[in-house]
Order: sequence, then C-alpha cells, then structure tokens
Amino acid sequence: MNVVYTKVMHRMIRININTALFLSLVCLFTPELTMAVENHAPVDDLTNHWAGYAVLIIFIVAYIAVILEEWTQMRKSKPVIVGAGIIWTLIAIAYYKEAPGFVEQEIRRNLLDFGELFLFLLAAMTYINTMDERGIFVGIRTWLVSRGFSLRSVFWLTGLLAFFISPFADNLTTALLMSAVVMAVGGDNKAFVIVACINVVVAANAGGAFSPFGDITTLMVWQKEILEFEEFFALFAPSLVNWLVPAGLMSLTIPEGRPKSLDQTITIRHGAFVVVGLFLLTIIMAVCGHNFLHMPPVLGMMTGLGLLKMYGYYLTNRDMRMMSRVDWARRGMLPADFGGENLAVVETQRKVFNIFVSLKRVEWDTLMFFYGVIMCVGGLGTAGYLAMVSESLYGEIGATISNILIGILSAILDNIPLMFAVISMNPDMSQGQWLLVTMTVGVGGSLLSIGSAAGVAVMGQARGIYTFFAHLKWMWAIALGYAASIWVHFLLNTASFSVNTVPG
Repeated sequence: MNVVYTKVMHRMIRININTALFLSLVCLFTPELTMAVENHAPVDDLTNHWAGYAVLIIFIVAYIAVILEEWTQMRKSKPVIVGAGIIWTLIAIAYYKEAPGFVEQEIRRNLLDFGELFLFLLAAMTYINTMDERGIFVGIRTWLVSRGFSLRSVFWLTGLLAFFISPFADNLTTALLMSAVVMAVGGDNKAFVIVACINVVVAANAGGAFSPFGDITTLMVWQKEILEFEEFFALFAPSLVNWLVPAGLMSLTIPEGRPKSLDQTITIRHGAFVVVGLFLLTIIMAVCGHNFLHMPPVLGMMTGLGLLKMYGYYLTNRDMRMMSRVDWARRGMLPADFGGENLAVVETQRKVFNIFVSLKRVEWDTLMFFYGVIMCVGGLGTAGYLAMVSESLYGEIGATISNILIGILSAILDNIPLMFAVISMNPDMSQGQWLLVTMTVGVGGSLLSIGSAAGVAVMGQARGIYTFFAHLKWMWAIALGYAASIWVHFLLNTASFSVNTVPG
C-alpha cells in the first residue's frame, strides 16, 4: 500500500490542473478591478507594473511545468520552488527604493505559514507511516476481508469507515485502505468495485471536511485561526449528507450476494496500539494547547512526535534483543518460545524498528511543493492580484455563490492552492461562509475522480476498473449530495452566518 501511496502522491498534481493558473488567467482578463482587501504595501500594487506582469508570466510557466511532469519526469516541487524565488526577487526589485524592508517582512510572514504547516504535517505523516509499519492498516483490511460480509454490507462498511477514519488519517491513506478491501472482496465483479470505489472516495472526502486534521485545506483554516477547533464539527451533518445521498442511490445497484471469505491472519506488530494511543494524545495536546493556552497547534504535534521517537527508542532496543534471542535459538541454546515470545515469527521479520524510516517515507516532494505553492500564491497576493480576484468574486458575485463555485472548481483545480488563495484574499465573511467554503472545497473534489487526492489514489489502485468515465456516470448523484450538503448547512447553521470571523 505504501508503494501505491508514494506513486499516487508523485502523480497527483500532474493530473489536476492547478488553480494557480486559473487565478493568473482571471487576473489577466480583469485588469479594471480594484483592490478589495487590505494591502499592507506602502506603495501602489504591481498589477500595472512591469514586475507584476513578469510575476504572472513566471507563475504560469512554473505551473505549466507542474502539469507537464508526466512527460518531463521532473518532480512538481522543482519548478514552483524556483518560480517562488524568481517571483519574490522581482517583487523585491520593484519595491527596493520605495520600501526596502517591506518585501522581507512579507516573505517572513509567508515562511511562517509554511513552517507551521510543514512541521504539523511532518508529525502527522510520521505517525501514519509508523502505524502502517506496525500493521494497523493491514490489520483493518484483513479483518474486513475475512469476515464474509455481503457485498452490500461491504459497500456500507467501507464507506462508513472511510468517513470516520479520514478525519484523523488523511483522506488519501483512508481511500487506499478501503479501496484495497473493496477490490479484495469484489474480485472480478467490476460493477460492484466501481460503485464501491466511488463510495469510498466520496466518503473519505466528506469525512475530511469536518475535521481540522482531515485535509490540508481544513488544517490551513484552523492554523490561521479563522475557525476554532470545535466549530468545524458544525459541518458533521452536512458532510454526512454529502456522502449518504450518493451512497444511498448507488447502493440500489448492488446485487444481493455474499462473496467467499478470504482466510487471512491478522498480524499486528508489538506496540501498534501504543502508537495509536500516542497519536490520539498528540491530537489532544495540539487541540488543548491551542484552545486553552493559545499556542500554535504545531507545538503539540511536535511534542507528540518527540514522544513517538522516545517510544521508538524502546521498540528499537526490544527488536534488537529479540534478534539476539533468535540467533541463540537457531544455535539450539534457547527454546523457540523462550520468554513467551514466538521467535519463529520474529525470525521471519528480521527487522529492527527505526523511527527515521517512518520519517524518510514522508512525501517530501509534496511538502516542498506546498512551500512553492504558498510562496508563489503569497507573491501574487503581495503584487495585488489576489485582491483583484477577491473583488471579482466576493465583491461582485457575493460570498455564497462564490464559495459554492470555488467548491465546484476544486473538482478540476487542486484544492490546496485554491484554499490558500481564499485565505490570502481574506474576504470579509461570516463564520457560516468560512464553514461553507471549507466544506465545499473539501467535498467538491468528489464530483470528478481527478478532483481529489483520494480519487487519483483509487484510480491508481483499481487501474482499468475505477476510471474517470466510470466516476463521471455517477456525477449526477454526487452533485445531488453536494447540493444537499449546502442546503443542510444553511438549514442547521443559520446562526453562524451572523457571526463575523476575522482571520488571524
């Protein structure tokens, strides 16, 4: 599963046309728009300056290079990192005489945004990789495929688990796990595999929308203190509806039947549940530290990473002792079950735990891509282009329609730069509107298979079965769920639309 995970993350952005290109094109065709949000620059913006035009050109070129990754075989992080450097250099040259210290201040502010996101994700990904190494995810999959559930039960169980696991693990990992179960149980029944995979993708995206930990976009909103931790859970019911509506419609096509159960043994390595407990403790520390002590959430996450590394020290020494026992047993100097341990099992693993292996498996190219995205979009904001887009969307069209349209756009464009652009625009919106855009950006990607990391992941895992066009056939049902979730949000969270929220 980890191999597929890595390959999918490497290919994810090359399939999605990045939203940054969209922002640039909007800016090019709306030169008459004026500033809509506060610009801290002490001089005029660069939208009508040679440096501003050059910034747009560099931005577009960098993202074309990202789109062409499949043909050039150049990692997606490289062009955006270089592009970010050139963009800020051009901005610094333009502001050199009028405000030499302004650009440095803006760069440091964007670096702080990336640093908090980077360290938070580093801790979270290391925990996920460690749980994978300890066999937690394989254990869940093995338990499901060996229980002999009916096809309809597997359909609902995998969707339900995807919905409730993705708020804690990322939706990509959750989708990979549940789709593996679907394929193991469904076998050659392509009709079942298709609808069950669609169900998993929709459920994983919907589940990640009501939790700060469920998606990068919700994490960014929480870390910028736009919404408090508990406020995200107002999206639980709308997110649940977003999944249940298409799931209910698709379940009508699943035939009755009980596939043959697969006889598999669950093998979970020592300390797996302790790692899960430490992960939950880490989340609690991050939330409580932020809510009660007003500390950045990343501090709690990094403290939890330190606890994991300390526990990893114990696991490493234990594994080394076990390997020594295996060596003695092979020489006939110890019985095979000495100390209550099954040394035969240990000998087949012949593997000593190393926390830095889990750190190494973190998707570094994706993290570096986040750096390039944040710095590039931050550069556009400093140059004044995001303010122009904000005026066009939130000043003329209105917050509600704009937030719904942004959610639909996330099915085509990558949702991470989309959300970061919205946060950078800093539109004057109520709490209800921020909740709306958080949800729509999170679940809008379900409309197309290429609209989310979960969809791209499952396409890679169920290659030739779950395809773009197979997903497209059920787009109408997913769109009904999208519309129903918005309606439920307005119905249940009416009071939040009168509460003003100012990003930190």
